[in-house]
Amino acid sequence: MSKLTVRAYIRERFFPHIWCPGCGHGTIMGAMIRAIHHLGLKKKDVAVVSGIGCSARMAGYLDFHTLHTIHGRALAFATGLKLSRPELTLLVPMGDGDALAIGGNHLIHAARRNIDITAIIMNNNVYGMTGGQASPTTGYGDYASTVPYGNIDRAFDTVKLAVGAGATFVARTTTYHVTELITILEKAIRHKGFSVVEVLSQCPTYYGRRNDFASAVDMLTYYKTHTIPLGSKKNAETPELIERGIFIQQEKPEYCAEYDKIIETASKGR
Repeated sequence: MSKLTVRAYIRERFFPHIWCPGCGHGTIMGAMIRAIHHLGLKKKDVAVVSGIGCSARMAGYLDFHTLHTIHGRALAFATGLKLSRPELTLLVPMGDGDALAIGGNHLIHAARRNIDITAIIMNNNVYGMTGGQASPTTGYGDYASTVPYGNIDRAFDTVKLAVGAGATFVARTTTYHVTELITILEKAIRHKGFSVVEVLSQCPTYYGRRNDFASAVDMLTYYKTHTIPLGSKKNAETPELIERGIFIQQEKPEYCAEYDKIIETASKGR
């Protein structure tokens, strides 16, 4: 893909962006653009809904129909949009705090409904925009501005949470594995149902400097050496490694289609 093609999907008037040097979120945005381009989707047929946080800046940077909403409520807004305009392809980029803390209830109910939305959870293990506080994915023993002596909360496993809530497509990858990320996003967007893609994304400014990562390169190297493809023969030998890949992909009735059936039944009378 040429630079000109990529630039066609962004609002250049809002650049340069405000993400910190080394942040992984730009890589994720680039992967989203490439996935949409590979699928041949027209810009007028795509909507991006975001909440609040570093990840939420995508709603301003991407040249689609966009909504920049309130903290934790992106999926609530997206659900309303999808029900009113089911023909749109909906992507909801969220941070780990936005998706799993204040927005956690919306995530599990969007999953159980199986509404045709792609939720992209950009997991940098910290609240990046508001000062580096611990988030629901900050690891046990990790450091953040609100846990200067070490975190004693257990981190959510985003994949297990999404699977347990009923999402019909669940995947995990990282900003190091860019080609894999693009492929997974393509499959998630094509999937007819609620898709959750967790992307481990480096935050050198807050998480990295408090947790002995000297640079973004060190964090990317960690993703390379501490993750393993799902189904690898080495999984049993290395349980400490984080699995990457598509954990679940199944066909179940989609919420908007089921809602249309209710409308049809109601219009005929019982």
